[in-house]
Amino acid sequence: MIDVYSWPTPNGHKVHIMLEECALAYRAHAIDIGAGDQFGDAFLEISPNNKIPAITDSDGPDGAPISLFESGAILVYLAGKVGKFLGTTDREKFNTLQWLMFQMGGLGPMLGQTHHFRIYAPEPIEYAINRYSNETKRLYGVLDKQLAKTEYLTGSEYTIADIACFPWTRSWQNQGITLSDYPHVQRWFDTINARPAVQRGVAVLADRRRLLTDDKAKDILFGKTQYQR
Repeated sequence: MIDVYSWPTPNGHKVHIMLEECALAYRAHAIDIGAGDQFGDAFLEISPNNKIPAITDSDGPDGAPISLFESGAILVYLAGKVGKFLGTTDREKFNTLQWLMFQMGGLGPMLGQTHHFRIYAPEPIEYAINRYSNETKRLYGVLDKQLAKTEYLTGSEYTIADIACFPWTRSWQNQGITLSDYPHVQRWFDTINARPAVQRGVAVLADRRRLLTDDKAKDILFGKTQYQR
């Protein structure tokens, strides 16, 4: 059995979707990041970077339990566990991994900053809003150019690269994006959004979601609480 410790954010949705796509048995445990659950000792034992999501698998690779943090690592682990969504040849796997790294190193962090300065910052900072909004548009352009050539990010097959990128594009309106300006991304988005496993995945813990804009949540997420040793 897999236990997933998570919250309904883009990074959480990646793993929820992957678990549904893999048809693996799992239990979802809410880690309320606005209330500070991510700083609890039990969670830090499996996620020392105090970030969601994290998983434990009672049936690890050698038959012993394993715990993992970092959503990209979890996707690779689950793909290996079920033998799907990563590719079969070395060439296919490296192609998938490069687009997964594109999300982990670029799409996620940059769109996260766009969300922060457009929604969560205590006061509008024009330079920061323009900087990250423009980078977001550039990244959507990268996706659009790739998806003009391929059905999914790595080719004709749906992979963990698509599963990683899709949740970050669900909030395109908050990012200052008009999705129809990127027709190939729009087509890809609509295709993935219609998948039953994706719909089930984004519904996981959705009833717990709230806008984390109160002073306490902001302090926990962005203020002194986040930086206490």
